[in-house]
Amino acid sequence: MTDSSGSLGVAGTAAGQRAAGAASAASAYWQPVAAVVLLLALWLLQQALLQRDGGRTLVFALAIGLALGVVLQRSRFCFYCHARDWLQRDDPRGILAIILALAVGVVGMTVVQSSWVPHPQGGQLPPDMHIGPVSWVLVLAGLAFGAGMLVSGSCISAHWYRLAEGSAASPFALLGTALGFALGFQTWNPLYSLAVADAPVVWLPQHLGYGGALLLQLGVLAAWAAWVWQRHVQQRQRSLPLPAVPATAAPRSVTALWRSLWQGRWNYALGGLLVGLIATAAIVRMRPLGVTALLGSQVRGALQGQGWVPERLNGLDGFAGCATLPAATWATPNALVLLGLLAGAFIAAFASGQFRPRLPTGRDAGRGLLGGVLLGWGAMTGIGCTVGTLLSGGMAGALSGWVFGAAMLLVLWLGFRLQTWWASRA
Repeated sequence: MTDSSGSLGVAGTAAGQRAAGAASAASAYWQPVAAVVLLLALWLLQQALLQRDGGRTLVFALAIGLALGVVLQRSRFCFYCHARDWLQRDDPRGILAIILALAVGVVGMTVVQSSWVPHPQGGQLPPDMHIGPVSWVLVLAGLAFGAGMLVSGSCISAHWYRLAEGSAASPFALLGTALGFALGFQTWNPLYSLAVADAPVVWLPQHLGYGGALLLQLGVLAAWAAWVWQRHVQQRQRSLPLPAVPATAAPRSVTALWRSLWQGRWNYALGGLLVGLIATAAIVRMRPLGVTALLGSQVRGALQGQGWVPERLNGLDGFAGCATLPAATWATPNALVLLGLLAGAFIAAFASGQFRPRLPTGRDAGRGLLGGVLLGWGAMTGIGCTVGTLLSGGMAGALSGWVFGAAMLLVLWLGFRLQTWWASRA
């Protein structure tokens, strides 16, 4: 009697490969078609928006969100992933892209703000800019947000665009974020009385002038970038040289150039440059970018209707940031930015064949929910997340943005160090 298990295994493997190949071929066909259908739906939506009051601003917000979603998905722009690559893998490209985005935004927003408030030291703050109070509560919010990124594996903006890739953890992370907002609304009034009410709201141009604030912020970013690169070079000199990577041939036709946009990932520097430019463009016609205001306002409205959130959240609606005051209509610029971000990420994921959903595991659900609660509490208490507080706030010269970002980066560094220590003991 002969043993047929080996031949059965080979046949099974071959069958599995043929099935995977057929699924990949089907995906390569329907995903670009889905991207075109979604674009058509967006065109119909923008036609309807133009019929509403403030329709041009709403269409502008949708376009900004669309561009942001495409850029985030194609360049894989994620604060957590870029920090992890730098701190754990000595890959500085992502963190340098974040630094570039901040530098571009600082310059752009300085130009725009100087036309709104010609004399920054006169006591007036630029309208709608995300300039928040600075206290130990803000530091705690940044630490909580960083811990949420460690647990869930992304920041909130990345969880939004990873929905478009079929992420198993992101739906649970966003649900946990909503729960975190609910918890944040419960703790806001005590924290406000303890530290936030009397905390200073520091706008750097008000103290240093536009020129001084610009030089300070660009100087800090340049020093950070130089230190990151020098540290990378020194570590590479102490290790084995990297294998040579063959150069990619430049596209020789328009068709080849178009295809290259949907293959692999975009250059890190291009992603950082575009994020900075989009953030600057957003404030020309609407409020600064933010990706948590809609979620926060929906949670607040639903819970206040049930009496589960205080009717009065002391001072919260007076601060500039990702506002959570329930809106009378769904058609707000912030809602359209978020809708555009999701649509842009889906279009990019479909066009590049990167929509690859899988069923979640218990671990996906657990880490998503727990991490999301920390993300939501940190974003609500910090009046924004990595986009609303760090990017929009830091670019505008708000000390609160830089403090939030530093606290977030600190907890990521500690978390990665702890992971490395734990792995060395295993």
